[in-house]
Amino acid sequence: MTCFLGVDIGTYETKGVLVDSDGAIIASAARPHKMLVPQPGWAEHRPDEDWWGDFVFVTRALLAESRIDPKSIRAVGCSAIGPCMLPVDSAGNALMNGVLYGVDTRAAEEIAELEKRIGHDRLIAECGNPLTSQSVGPKILWLKNNRREIYDRAARIVTSSTYLVQKLTGRCVIDHYTAANFSPLYLVDDLAWSSDLAGDIIDLDRLPEILWSTEIAGEVTGAAAAETGLSPGTPVLAGTIDAAAEAVSVGVIDDGQMMLMYGSTIFIIMPTDRRVTDKRLWYAPWLFEGMHASMAGLATSGTLTRWFGDQFAKELEEGSFGLLEKEGSESPPGARGLVMLPYFSGERTPIHDPNARGVIFGLDLTHTRGDVYRALLEGIAFGTRHVIETYRDAGIRPQTLHAVGGGTKNPTWSQATSDICGMSQIVRRRTIGAAYGDAFLCAVATGHAKPGDIDEWNPVEREIEPDPEYRDVYDRRYRVFRELYGRTRDLMADVSK
Repeated sequence: MTCFLGVDIGTYETKGVLVDSDGAIIASAARPHKMLVPQPGWAEHRPDEDWWGDFVFVTRALLAESRIDPKSIRAVGCSAIGPCMLPVDSAGNALMNGVLYGVDTRAAEEIAELEKRIGHDRLIAECGNPLTSQSVGPKILWLKNNRREIYDRAARIVTSSTYLVQKLTGRCVIDHYTAANFSPLYLVDDLAWSSDLAGDIIDLDRLPEILWSTEIAGEVTGAAAAETGLSPGTPVLAGTIDAAAEAVSVGVIDDGQMMLMYGSTIFIIMPTDRRVTDKRLWYAPWLFEGMHASMAGLATSGTLTRWFGDQFAKELEEGSFGLLEKEGSESPPGARGLVMLPYFSGERTPIHDPNARGVIFGLDLTHTRGDVYRALLEGIAFGTRHVIETYRDAGIRPQTLHAVGGGTKNPTWSQATSDICGMSQIVRRRTIGAAYGDAFLCAVATGHAKPGDIDEWNPVEREIEPDPEYRDVYDRRYRVFRELYGRTRDLMADVSK
């Protein structure tokens, strides 16, 4: 048998799949973990337990379920939440908790200082991105300013996928797509690290070696094989960020295709045949040499639904969101006048405001928990519409919208998103996510598949069409959504202090 192993570390869960050469899933496994919030604006994972510990657990579970010979695994592909900031020693051991992606806003002062020093226009021109909470460079500077002992001890500063690959192979690498998030340390025209913009952040030899996502980083070592059950010598890909692997898993490969990922956050990726520079969006080289990608992301989505259930549906058993979904579906489109700003952990694109805060607007004594829950889902969908409109303003119009993630199984959320955005959503047969994309990239890397073969691996199952009946009510609510932020932005900044 020929098969491929894909493992993805998410914000709240790790998933793994074994896939055969035709794309059929042989076995799947998952393991939950927590996102740590030590203080407002911070978000962390424990690398040993949540990243490597989960990888070992799901890999052994997959091997036990499938009972395959580990030697039949032709390659291992890893993806993980990102971009993260983690200092490690010379052996690749973590020196602290991993600092997560844009949902962690601890480096606001460093962002402002670097932006002032380098200049906004130069950052856009040379890095392709403004400095935001998604940028790793300011978080490394935060480490230097606030945890100097750890900074000095660190042999390397890595991200989550780098950590996994180094554990497996002993080689410290990062893919170009992820490296582009290390602004201002990566220059997009040179496809390389650079100290030209901020040489005082860190010496470049303390950053990982850069590869393309489908390049083979190394082979599973004997020590890693003993822990995971994999066969020594199994090739391991350089890997990438989870959202990119998830885009591949649902056929987002070429120019004009857009992925909408319903996860802990909403994340959007659109490959392009040219570099698109817009300060409201993120840019990175795409997974394949010669291609580009334009990205966007909300700070909270699935995280927000989880928060709502934990705080306002405590009587429900864990995982029983069915009743909450039923209550939300019984509230009419427009949530009976409620509008919610979903900025519960600041906001990423397109407003890039770490001080943004959540708002529930329009409450009266007749509103129910279901109305508020529906307003929450619609608020996320309004944020999604804001992002898609930003793409159009930037001159790149999505031709197809491919949906993936847990939200595709929530009919109220997914239908509201199509209605509010005015776009159909394509849903593939398999929406297991980034781990499936990792397995497919393994097949591409080893010559068992071409990028276009994803259509045969994972065919289209259905489309979610917008309902024109609700266009007017959603357009009215959207105008309130946009204006509400503008009118409360200064107050949000005051509250955040």
